[in-house]
Amino acid sequence: MSLKGSTEQSPDEIRQAMIDAHLPYIEEAGRQGVQVLCFQEVFTQPYFCPSQDRKWYDAAEEIPNGPTTQLMCELAKKHKMVIVVPIYEQEITGVYYNAAAVIDADGTYLGKYRKTHIPQVAGFWEKFFFKPGVSDWPVFDTQYCKLGVYICYDRHFPEGWRALALNGAEYIVNPSATVAGLSEHLWKLEQPASAVANGCYIGAINRVGREMPWDIGEFYGQSYFVNPRGVIEKEASRDQDELIVHDMDMSMVREVRNTWQFFRDRRPSTYTRLTDGN
Repeated sequence: MSLKGSTEQSPDEIRQAMIDAHLPYIEEAGRQGVQVLCFQEVFTQPYFCPSQDRKWYDAAEEIPNGPTTQLMCELAKKHKMVIVVPIYEQEITGVYYNAAAVIDADGTYLGKYRKTHIPQVAGFWEKFFFKPGVSDWPVFDTQYCKLGVYICYDRHFPEGWRALALNGAEYIVNPSATVAGLSEHLWKLEQPASAVANGCYIGAINRVGREMPWDIGEFYGQSYFVNPRGVIEKEASRDQDELIVHDMDMSMVREVRNTWQFFRDRRPSTYTRLTDGN
């Protein structure tokens, strides 16, 4: 979805505009029988990280007690739908995370994932806004599947995909805010490669449009589902607000993992170089 309203508005006003814009799509997802729904990264706000403006700290809210998570709990229960809710999280005043709440199909809050890898490069001053998350790579045993979450820049790091898969994830969502340029070439490479390496489905979600006054580039949409063989099965448009719905054959997870046996043939005792701190 594109940004609704103006970045000159308050974070509360923008949040309401974005919620209002999403509600018809959530209702449509319910009508179509969607079982697992995910929004884009920090879906209630602009991607404000091209700035270093403290105004955007006011966009953070608690998980699960904040208004957005509580509303999504109600909607998840209403539609019997798992909802992944990527928002700007406040733990306490001054401690903020890029996070996603996971809500089960009965409206139960299951937990959250906090973005692990935080970029700090021109146009993406995320360390100004987000503390790095530290987790044991949670996998949520939802009513419909074992679900993992990885957020935007995380996708460039193969270790987290593998950790989520080893913890049992069959489907991993990657809510993003990524613009045309270097990353667009990688958009169709990294998630399919990670799906193959880990024998899982991945849902890659991106926002659309341009966001002023920063205009760091075009958020190029093209959200998609990729299967455990690395085949993109369905893809959204580049520039339209859109609900993309797709059926996934989860038996393929078992079939592909039993065929390739990557998990059996791993040699973790030889990988200590990956964690020696250098």
